[in-house]
Amino acid sequence: MRALPAPLLWMVLKPLQKLLAILLGRSLRKWWVALPDNRRQLMHVWFRRRRWHLAAGLGVTLLILALLLLTHLDESPVTGRLRLLVFSREKYMELAVLTSEAHLEEFAEQLLPVTDPLHQMVEQSVQLLAQRNKDIPEVSKVPWSVHVVESSQINAFVLPNGKVFVFTGMLGAVADVDQLMIVLGHEMAHAILDHSAEQASLSHVVDLLSLILVTAIWALCPGDSLALLGGWAKDKLMELMFNHPYSRKLEAEADQVGLHLAAKACADVRAGPVFWQQLDLVDQVTGSPTLPEWLSTHPSHRNRSGQMDRLIPQALELRETCACPALPPIDPRAVFSKTVHELLEKAKEQGVRGLEGTHEPQSVSTPAGLAVSQNVLASSSKVDWLNKDRVPAVTSPLPAAAGKESQHVLQNTSQQGS
Repeated sequence: MRALPAPLLWMVLKPLQKLLAILLGRSLRKWWVALPDNRRQLMHVWFRRRRWHLAAGLGVTLLILALLLLTHLDESPVTGRLRLLVFSREKYMELAVLTSEAHLEEFAEQLLPVTDPLHQMVEQSVQLLAQRNKDIPEVSKVPWSVHVVESSQINAFVLPNGKVFVFTGMLGAVADVDQLMIVLGHEMAHAILDHSAEQASLSHVVDLLSLILVTAIWALCPGDSLALLGGWAKDKLMELMFNHPYSRKLEAEADQVGLHLAAKACADVRAGPVFWQQLDLVDQVTGSPTLPEWLSTHPSHRNRSGQMDRLIPQALELRETCACPALPPIDPRAVFSKTVHELLEKAKEQGVRGLEGTHEPQSVSTPAGLAVSQNVLASSSKVDWLNKDRVPAVTSPLPAAAGKESQHVLQNTSQQGS
């Protein structure tokens, strides 16, 4: 029987640590309440007399803790950003093996065969990304393998050991192979940047420090009900102040690095912002409830599109240095913007409900004289195999929304780049 990896062991012990802190704080409160008044007065005097000794002890403890954290600083691959890593990549690889085994067992009945065109499409995309980015050690030393799960869930993820899981719902949400490669690049970036280990390290340190707060809350609150409320408020503040902002920061970094991975693989990186505009448009048209960004672990679709749009010039410069074929002159961002504008105009004329509050995507100018296709998201359910130098493109409808007009625009995407 193999030992549990350190990150998994920490996750198992995490609830027990919190329970012990609650019991300790509650015991201190009951002990203090049970003390006679004269004993309490003596305790106050004792603390006042030794306050400087206690402050010095606290200072030394904080200094030791800071030095300990400094010894676990690590430089992030690709970006060079300094971050805290309590758990090593090797320890997380052990956890990734267990996680991948669990996922393969969970999705065993839903996995597409390797001969399926959708699986082959994703396989070729991943291998192209890996081959074109083999100058990055974290990419070249990982054996990338693909598993396509038949599910309507719009999701994809990559484990640190190179196991790529893509749901067919995601293949229906991307408009073309360029968007697919940008999505895969984003997920691969999470893996090569060790974001799971980094996030777990921060969570581990914050949770250990918060045990002091948990003990203090249960010791100082006059009743259990108030202590429970204080603990809940503490958890929510930790999420809003540390966990959610840090998670959004890692998502933005994965967007940037993933866009560069896709650029080196000769994808049309201009399709990246369009993908998030599509998801934003679908949410608006279908009326899907969305959380404010500050309550979410991910940036909003609109902010994500805007941030990626600002990264496009740098990604295009990188693409030009990689001996890639020239991009078509028509910018997919402009095509999408024009199509959505025409959709909204038609919806206003015909009184289609559900589109009144839809925001138009930011327009991108196109060279004069270039016709912009109105059928930006050409519908098809088949996989079109391109030439041997390109991975195949997938086209399948995005979720349909208000009426025939919206369904026409939310069809999957143009093949301008093919």
